[in-house]
Amino acid sequence: MIKTISYILLGILFLSSCNKDNISTLTCEDNNSLDVITQRNFEMGFSTWSFGPNEVDKEQTYQFIESNADIYSEQIDDKIPWNAWINNSTLPTEFTNNINYRVSKRLNNHKLLLSVSLLNTDRSDLLEDYGGSIPAYSALNDTSIENAYFKHLEYLISKFNPDYLVIAMEVNELKLKSETKWAEYKLLMNNIRNRLKIDYPNLPLAESVTLHNWYNPEVTHPTDFISEISNYVNQNMDFAAISYYPFFKGQHTKSEFQQAFDFLHSEVTIPIAFVETTHLAENLEISSFNLNIESDVCEQKEYLETLLLNAYNQNYEFIIWWAYRDYDKLWETFPPEYKDVGKLWRDTGLLDENGTERPSFTVWKEILEK
Repeated sequence: MIKTISYILLGILFLSSCNKDNISTLTCEDNNSLDVITQRNFEMGFSTWSFGPNEVDKEQTYQFIESNADIYSEQIDDKIPWNAWINNSTLPTEFTNNINYRVSKRLNNHKLLLSVSLLNTDRSDLLEDYGGSIPAYSALNDTSIENAYFKHLEYLISKFNPDYLVIAMEVNELKLKSETKWAEYKLLMNNIRNRLKIDYPNLPLAESVTLHNWYNPEVTHPTDFISEISNYVNQNMDFAAISYYPFFKGQHTKSEFQQAFDFLHSEVTIPIAFVETTHLAENLEISSFNLNIESDVCEQKEYLETLLLNAYNQNYEFIIWWAYRDYDKLWETFPPEYKDVGKLWRDTGLLDENGTERPSFTVWKEILEK
C-alpha cells in the first residue's frame, strides 16, 4: 500500500499557492451532462493505497475496491532490489513480503493495472535499493541496469499477471531534470520494451506521464518539450498512461480542467488511461511550503464529473482514482520530515477520514452501475 511520499511536485507548488474564490455552500449542483452516459465504455477503479496503517485498514481497502470498482492498481514504487538483481542474490525479505501480500489479495474478478517505478522520488535518478543506495552506472542505459530492471519487471509480471503494465512512472519529469539522462532513459526503455514484447506480446505496456507537467510546462521552450513528450508517448506506448493532479497547477474550475483534457486529446493518437488522478475535497494549508489551496467537496465533484464525461466521450480505457478514502490515520504515522509532503494528497478521497461518503462518491456509484 505504499506510494512514495516525498515527491517531485515541490518545485511546481508555487503555481498553486493562490486562493480561489471560496464556495460558500456545500450543496453541490447536479451535473446533467453526465446523463449522456447511458452505458459506460470505460473501467473505473482505485489504487490500493490504504487509509490507515493497520491490517484491518488494508483489508478494508481491498474490500472497498472489490465492491466499488472493476479495475484497480498496484503501485510498486518504494524501492528496487538492485543488488539482488545484479548479483543474482537472495531478494530482500521486505520486498518479497510486500509483493506476496499484495498477490495474496489479488481481486480475480477485476482487471489489474501494475505500475512500477524506475525513477526515484523526485524523478531525477534511479529509485534506491533497500539499503538506500543506487547501483553505479556510466549511463542510465548501461547493460547492468537494463538487465536488472528487466528481471525486476519479469518477476513482478510473473507474480501479478497484470492486465496492463506501466513499466516506469511519471517519466516526463526526468526530462525536466536532465536532458542527458532523458536521452539515456529513452535508450534504456526502448531495449526493455522490446524484450518485454517478445516475452509478453499481448500485455499492453506504457510509461506514465504527468499531465500537469506536460500541459503548460514550466520550461524555457515549452513547444519543444510538449512535442518531445507527445511524440514519445504516441510512438512508443500501447496506451497513454496519464497521472494528473489538477490542484498542482492551480486548476479549480470545470473550464480549467477541460482545458487540460482538451490539450491531452489534441496531443494523443493512442488509447488514453488515467492511471492515477484525484482532487482535493478540503482546503490545503502547509505553512512550511507557504501553500494555501482552497477547495471543497463540490470542486472535487466537478473534477470527477469532468473526468468521467471525458472518459466517456473520448473512449478512455480506464480511470484510477488514487485513494478512495482520506488517509488521516496513515498520515499520523508518518515521520515528521514527511508529514508536510504527505499532507498534499491526504484529503482527496471520495470518502472522508471517517468513512463518510462525499458527493463525489454518489457520482462514482451512479456511473459505475451503468
